[in-house]
Amino acid sequence: MDSACFINEKQIFELLEANNKPDHHQIEDILAKAEAKRGLSLEETAILLSIQGEDQLNKLYQTAKKIKDEIYGNRVVIFAPLYVTNECANVCEYCGFRADNTDLHRRTLTKDELQLETQILTATGHKRLLLVYGEHPKFTPQWIAESIEAVYETGDNKNKIRRINVNTAPMDVSGFKIIKEAAIGTYQCFQETYHRSTYEKVHLKGMKKDYLYRLYTHHRANQAGIDDTGLGVLFGLYDWKFEILALLQHSFDLEKEFGVGPHTISFPRIEPALNAPLSECPPSLVTDNDLKKIIAVVRLAIPYSGIILTTREQAEFRKEVLELGVSQISAGSRTYPGAYKDEKENKRDMQQFTIGDTRSLDDTIKDIIQQGFLPSFCTSCYRKGRTGHTFMEYAKPGDIHKFCQPNAVFTLLEYLLDYASPETKELGLKRIQSETSNCGIFNHIISDMYNRALAGERDLML
Repeated sequence: MDSACFINEKQIFELLEANNKPDHHQIEDILAKAEAKRGLSLEETAILLSIQGEDQLNKLYQTAKKIKDEIYGNRVVIFAPLYVTNECANVCEYCGFRADNTDLHRRTLTKDELQLETQILTATGHKRLLLVYGEHPKFTPQWIAESIEAVYETGDNKNKIRRINVNTAPMDVSGFKIIKEAAIGTYQCFQETYHRSTYEKVHLKGMKKDYLYRLYTHHRANQAGIDDTGLGVLFGLYDWKFEILALLQHSFDLEKEFGVGPHTISFPRIEPALNAPLSECPPSLVTDNDLKKIIAVVRLAIPYSGIILTTREQAEFRKEVLELGVSQISAGSRTYPGAYKDEKENKRDMQQFTIGDTRSLDDTIKDIIQQGFLPSFCTSCYRKGRTGHTFMEYAKPGDIHKFCQPNAVFTLLEYLLDYASPETKELGLKRIQSETSNCGIFNHIISDMYNRALAGERDLML
């Protein structure tokens, strides 16, 4: 494994060169094929990445939305990041947490502090968290597992986190087995850039310098039994078309080796960060229009993976790309340890990067509803065992709808009853009324569980 590399840079460059001026008929044929929701080849993806004309872009966007709606419906899953520590032993040219940043105030939450942050988040209505850790040798898998357990222990049936995803440093297989026992949901790790010489140039010190060790992180996680993994690229480090084809090679290799590709794919762009040289002037600019195309093409190429867009992006742009295939967003986010207790929204001497969308959770929920989408805090698939292969068995024929739509309704109703502002509650109840007619054979179950929720029951799910 360490001597090989499934990222074939030569193939990627040849495909991009050969397909940089696709004709109209090629594009039409690929978009028609994509509607079957079977994914795309590297060559087909390269062709779509080169679309320029407004009419063809609009057709691309329409196809992406159609595929997302057919697989996931109009749901938008909501989560929040919780930073456990900003201590890090790596020196990365784009990150405020870099080890040589002496102006950064370092902090690692104690168990009590971590549980307080959790209480603050659950008091606003959050049910799903992404725990984020700096990469440092002292943060062992056992320590990470204990922090996960501390979050799960916090609260009661009403105010409690039900799913914890994790973004942390690569581990060996034995380490992944330890955090799996702590009942993590998705394990998330980004390669940052798949272009090897660029990777080596921007990672100056620490374990993260090892390109191959990081590249095979998700393979080791799968070997340890973690079958929901998340990929991602930090856009701005290298040519975005190269990164997308490399990300597909990564996805295809996971599919070949383990029978299941990434559960989620994230699309962060470099944002300003304290004493991070590349963050102020990214080497490879990715515009809003570029990112829109990226999201739409990946939705066609890997149709069953969840697409995540975080609060790095501005609120108006996030609203816009919800129409293009995004299925998960963070809300009410802050990006440093202890941030939710801190009254300041942007504590630059502690945070990893600058937040673009500063809306509260309630304002985000309200805006999503007004756009015609259904906010969801659902965690049922993870807790019902619908992960990895099992999830795909439901997702590929479109049957995941049977669970997703009702569970989205239940979790939104909980939020409206327990946490929402009066305006959001009114809008949300109207949305639920319009959505429940789409649940088919589950209508009688929906009606029963709806009444049980009104009577005070919580955590109802299919």
